[in-house]
Amino acid sequence: MKVLKIILRYKVFIVLILVLFFSLMRIKYNKINIVSENIEREIIIEIKNIKFKNNKYIVEFNNFISYYKNDFPYDVGDIVKIKGKIKNIKNKTIPNLFNYKGYLQSKNIQYEIAISEIKLIKKNNNLLKKIRKRIEDRILLSEKKEYLYAFILGDTSYFEDEVIGNYQFNGISYLLSLGSLQVMMIIKLFEWLFKRLKIKKKYIPFLSSIFLALYMLFTNYTIGILRSSLCYILKAVLNCFKIKIKYTHLIIIILCFLLIINPFYLYRTGFYYSFIISIGLSIFKKKKKHNHLKRMLYFPILAFLFSLPINIYVNNEINFLTIILSIIAFPLYSFVVFPLSVVVIFIPKLMFFFNWIIDILEYLNDLFSNITIVNFIFRKPSIIVLLIYYIVIFLILKKPKYFYWILVIMLIHGNINKIISEEFLMILDVSQGDAILLKNNNNVYMIDTGGSNNYEYSDEIIKLLKSYGISKINKLFLTHGDMDHLGSSYSLVRKIKVENVYFNNNEYNDNEKKLINILRKLNINYTKIDKYRFRINNLDIYIRSFDLKSENDSSMIFTIKWNKLRMMLMGDATIASENVLMQEEKLLPCNILKLGHHGSKGSTSLNFWNKVKPKISIISVGKNNIYHLPSEIVLDRIKTSKTYLTSHDGSILINFQKSVTISTFSP
Repeated sequence: MKVLKIILRYKVFIVLILVLFFSLMRIKYNKINIVSENIEREIIIEIKNIKFKNNKYIVEFNNFISYYKNDFPYDVGDIVKIKGKIKNIKNKTIPNLFNYKGYLQSKNIQYEIAISEIKLIKKNNNLLKKIRKRIEDRILLSEKKEYLYAFILGDTSYFEDEVIGNYQFNGISYLLSLGSLQVMMIIKLFEWLFKRLKIKKKYIPFLSSIFLALYMLFTNYTIGILRSSLCYILKAVLNCFKIKIKYTHLIIIILCFLLIINPFYLYRTGFYYSFIISIGLSIFKKKKKHNHLKRMLYFPILAFLFSLPINIYVNNEINFLTIILSIIAFPLYSFVVFPLSVVVIFIPKLMFFFNWIIDILEYLNDLFSNITIVNFIFRKPSIIVLLIYYIVIFLILKKPKYFYWILVIMLIHGNINKIISEEFLMILDVSQGDAILLKNNNNVYMIDTGGSNNYEYSDEIIKLLKSYGISKINKLFLTHGDMDHLGSSYSLVRKIKVENVYFNNNEYNDNEKKLINILRKLNINYTKIDKYRFRINNLDIYIRSFDLKSENDSSMIFTIKWNKLRMMLMGDATIASENVLMQEEKLLPCNILKLGHHGSKGSTSLNFWNKVKPKISIISVGKNNIYHLPSEIVLDRIKTSKTYLTSHDGSILINFQKSVTISTFSP
């Protein structure tokens, strides 16, 4: 009750809760006009942003984004005529992954356009954008340009996935965002400059506000800069009218204002870090009487506590060495890296020193990310659980003797899978391939991993597993040795604990031999199976694999029974393997059939179909695949059953807890 009284004492929190609620409702009922795809259109439009990453240009316009692989000799602010096919931006079809569609919507981008022709109409003549272009040209000369983009222009998208992944793992990614400290330094610089120019004190806040408004525009309204600058500007305005307001309330007013304008800010991780950490620091900041060293220790500890629930929600894991790394990195990033990043733009000769500092910080970041002994995985928390975390954090900061409460909450949350009952099978949308997750309470099994020579899904799979609080795979079954079924396993077994790997019953092919070499180095058990039956709780699983000529013919076939539910998963089994199966086993009608070989006409024969007679058919297949699957013949054959396709329905979740329910994660 005391904690609630503390929170409710700030009436503005109630307003915040109402704004959050209505923002979520606006997102839920947001209607986007769906365009007809593959129709070429011409548009005259201004270029809003350009970045070069992964050997392609990412070009942002108002309402559109394009991924352009040719040379792009245009600048931000240029007016161009583009010709291309407009596509609807799709949702992620594997649950609990980063919502890229929502992120783009927060930037007022609704569609993708594949540019076939582009022509300059009018060159940029905006002075501010020309200055930004000159600074970008300077940044591109740097060896550590991604840090200069982050600290000068507020753009963190240039970081390599591995580097940003380490920052997220260590819980210090918020240090890469521009925010209060940077704005404070800029304000101090302005105030010093205006005093030297002998400008009257009463005009300084007004002039500083003008420069901050230009800086917001210059950095494309980066969240941290937006928040800090608006707080300063609003406070300056209120001071003119002699209105006093708590800084905490000021931040929350700005938060509500931004969400009313654009509720899709809720899809930006930086939005949460920026506002929640700022609110926490403003409420619990120490008084000035404390010495500088104590304050330097206090701020990163506070930042760690208030970012803790966000890190759990976003990354589903916590490295408890984060607090040590935060204490080391916070002052370095705040008082060395940021000021130095500004200086090297004007004095490039100091770039070697800047690079040296960054190398040290990256080494520390990489070192801490490889120390996983104090790393813990947490199931993705609900809003209620997040609120509990913050109530406990408020309590322990008011009364430190209750610090153990946060440890109790984390202990329960970290072991929640041992408490709750959960049984489901999820067929993941891995484009043209197969990957299936089977979870029975605390037992986790995977059947195939998807993947190809050009793309692998291990990061998406691991993100999904962690979001369910899963830290290991008990058994990994690879139905056969084709890349679209095991391609992602090479990196998957390196990134998450796998206890046992099972192969089908024919000769190992090159893909399987490559994986076996990795398994041996990692001391992971592996074996072939022809007949294999096991039971977990009330789930009965029976697997067959025949030693036939081809990989597809020898593909594993799964029969899963749960109460009255009978499900068959056919891998890439062909008519040949179906015929052998019908000779050796008595096939009974099943409720759910995942068709063999992505709905190819070489699988699911009429004879086999008439034997199993499923009520529900599932096909794992990529949209617009080069093989033109599924076959029209097969689709016509199975039309009497309810049919799901991953290309249309996304990942398919079959939950058999209490009763069988099917839900999808459509694009």
